[in-house]
Amino acid sequence: MAEIGDIIVLDVGKTLSKLSRWSSDGALLDKVTRPNAKVEMDGLSVLDAHGIGAWLTETLRNWAKSGTVSAIIPVGHGAGVAAIRDGKLAFPPLDYEQDIPDEVMAEYRAQRDPFAETGSPALPMGLNIGAQLHWLEHRHCEQSEAIQPSAPLDCRASLAMTGSTTLLPWAQYWSWFLSGIATSEVTSLGCHSDLWNPAKSDYSGLAKKRGWARQFAPLAKAGDVIGMLRPEFGMGDAVNIHCGLHDSNAALIAARGFPEMEGREATVLSTGTWFIAMRSPHAPLDLSALAEARDCLVNVDAYGQPVPSARFMGGREIELLGSRIDLAEDQAEMLKALPRVLASGAMILPSFAPDCGPFPDRAGEWLRKPDDRNEQRAAIALYAALMTDTSLDLIGTQDMLLVEGRFARSELFTRALATLRPGTTVYAASEDADVSLGALRLINPAIRPTSPLERIAPLGEDLSQYQALWRDRGGRS
Repeated sequence: MAEIGDIIVLDVGKTLSKLSRWSSDGALLDKVTRPNAKVEMDGLSVLDAHGIGAWLTETLRNWAKSGTVSAIIPVGHGAGVAAIRDGKLAFPPLDYEQDIPDEVMAEYRAQRDPFAETGSPALPMGLNIGAQLHWLEHRHCEQSEAIQPSAPLDCRASLAMTGSTTLLPWAQYWSWFLSGIATSEVTSLGCHSDLWNPAKSDYSGLAKKRGWARQFAPLAKAGDVIGMLRPEFGMGDAVNIHCGLHDSNAALIAARGFPEMEGREATVLSTGTWFIAMRSPHAPLDLSALAEARDCLVNVDAYGQPVPSARFMGGREIELLGSRIDLAEDQAEMLKALPRVLASGAMILPSFAPDCGPFPDRAGEWLRKPDDRNEQRAAIALYAALMTDTSLDLIGTQDMLLVEGRFARSELFTRALATLRPGTTVYAASEDADVSLGALRLINPAIRPTSPLERIAPLGEDLSQYQALWRDRGGRS
């Protein structure tokens, strides 16, 4: 009988790449992280594909000395697309924060399908994958015509190159990198890409019209074994490579593994660069009621079901505001500073990440910014809680909320949420109950969280007056 080996999860986020190794029954054995480099190429911001690939290869070769591995599954952020040709990247994948020229974006948006069909709002920069593909074709046309002025005007009939080019969502680029087998998958295609119709479980009209649907690799399910690990990674040829999925959807699967959440109306708040709230409604929900202009959207889970979602760039805003709110050693002092913040009226109004979140058209500002560092941190945590509360209202969160990810460790943030939402039971997940757990549960559904959920107690302070002032001054739904 073949030995059951360890499982490796590759988590390629926007800011960090993480590689974790787990026993077959879900015990964490090792974990390494690498900050993703900011890469400029040909005047564009692109994803750090080559740097991540070199780090991944080296780490896997080192881990080959530490026992048998049975499976590897990747997860990745949902706003990346790669193209492969002749066994390598055809062009560097765009960073979704790369600005797209206004005239190009206007041309693209005139072609998009309605929100009611795709559940995908019109987003800035390259946050819609369709916008990335459109611009890449536009640039290719300009370059072709500069070299060959007689180039046909319909040079955008296929993506910026020959029909031998295959498109892959970002997570599936990494399953291809590991196995050599190209696939696509619905959690990535259904993540504000403009390329998927959740109701029809099919590519959108735009994706078909532009020919992109034909160029994407064949569909597979997130947990499917698509091939075996290539020999150059030094682990032998008996390691299954699974298709992989969008990172926030992996967090949703992890949350559904807790008995408190299973089979109930519940929302998972995944926190990192983005704060993404994904609701699993117990009853059917009218997805057309979602507020497209306020960064609400429809995600698609690993089983093809639509998931009402809302988001804002919480981690990025906290970074721009200049203070960490998730360090363990700061929590007690932040809580002590809270009464002083409430008494002084120190407040942050939305928002510091333009064109996204529930207040996309408003410019953020400090009111009565305190000099004390702990008071600043406390005000930032309150701001994050108020923004989250607004997003949760937009998707109808009711009974239960699970906060996972980096900012689940911010006591003031989570307790402020519990205070602002007295009708919602708020839990925080331990650090090991993250996207990796969700990916593991796709491979082995019997794996359950090893640590119980922490029920979050409300603060002793009443936040209702502070909340009312925040809404009056610029945070009104």
